[in-house]
Amino acid sequence: MSARSRRVTFTGAQGDELAALLDLPAAPVRAYAVFAHCFTCSKDVFAAARISGALADLGIGVLRFDFTGLGMSGGEFANTNFTSNVADLLRAVEFMRQNLEAPKILIGHSLGGAAILAAASEIPEARAVATIGAPADARHVVRSFQADLTRIEEDGEAEVELAGRRFQIRKQFIDDLDEHDLGERISGLGKPLLIFHAPRDEVVGIENAGRIFDAAKHPKSFVSLDDADHLLTQRRDALYVAEVLAAWAGRYIGREAAARDERANDVVTVSETGLGKFQQRVTVGPHRLTADEPEAQGGLNSGPTPYDFLSIALGACTSMTLRMYADRKELELGAISVTVDHKRVHARDCAECAEGRDGYVDRFERTIRIAGDIAPSLSGKLAEIAGKCPVHRTLEASSVVVTKIAGEN
Repeated sequence: MSARSRRVTFTGAQGDELAALLDLPAAPVRAYAVFAHCFTCSKDVFAAARISGALADLGIGVLRFDFTGLGMSGGEFANTNFTSNVADLLRAVEFMRQNLEAPKILIGHSLGGAAILAAASEIPEARAVATIGAPADARHVVRSFQADLTRIEEDGEAEVELAGRRFQIRKQFIDDLDEHDLGERISGLGKPLLIFHAPRDEVVGIENAGRIFDAAKHPKSFVSLDDADHLLTQRRDALYVAEVLAAWAGRYIGREAAARDERANDVVTVSETGLGKFQQRVTVGPHRLTADEPEAQGGLNSGPTPYDFLSIALGACTSMTLRMYADRKELELGAISVTVDHKRVHARDCAECAEGRDGYVDRFERTIRIAGDIAPSLSGKLAEIAGKCPVHRTLEASSVVVTKIAGEN
């Protein structure tokens, strides 16, 4: 688990606690994705971990979780089936919807890809769907234990070996597979689809990619994974999937951002994410930011602190004000940068504070740097103009904060 992976849990479809990891970008999140792993695998399988980590590096937050009875999740695998997997996936989406933001990107590997295709139409917020080595029919998974089918049919259940581990498979699992028509789901997907598949995949043959592609309507795309194996055990293959997926999905999540209702551009909404002690989701019109506290203060250090945002406002306003002044006066002004150092100091130690101040005050030390040579006479004028920036004036003037408490039923 990387430093930017956070352990979370949520309740699965059968009432058991499911374990999950949230891989977060260091920068603000462009969009969220959910990753469904392969049959009898876990959220920690190479493909899931590496693709999720690489997507996080590209600005996409990814939730990967263990289905009921697998990995670190509770419940009994023998009691699960494809229907319960789809239901677990929808519970994961609901967790994200309530605590973060509904996923814009749905990603599924192998049977997890089939689950994604089955569930996608029930996730209206999703704007892009990607499968990796997915079967075109959920019943394809039976090939993994074909030799045990007769025992399962006759005895109602049997212990089978899959990938070197023993699993209990019940007849209800087999019967449930027949209830799902993936072809119909794929045809009615109504979302952009990207299909990754390796031509030499020995677990799920390449013909499955062809069937999925044929059943899907445009926009749809296929990317060959060349000599990759089914589990993408080579790191380069997982990174390739992440890079292509992020570039492809960016086209659709970008459209979503542009289409958002921007009537509330002047309203800032800050809400808890439920991750860590202090992490906040900040929404400003189409923009998404994260606020937090340093780890030393009990936070996750996943975003600027509230006072950092205050310093950001002063620095950005200063730079913009100077650029507006330079353009209006037709000054050849080099690139502007502003650093702001905020400290709380006692009034008696603040040489710039007005006489009569007592107690602690907030002191913002602003340093303006401009590329190139600046005449001494112009330096003084620029300092004067910087003092007229609206945020500067707001900080130095008295403001009024009106607080209302609004309950939610």
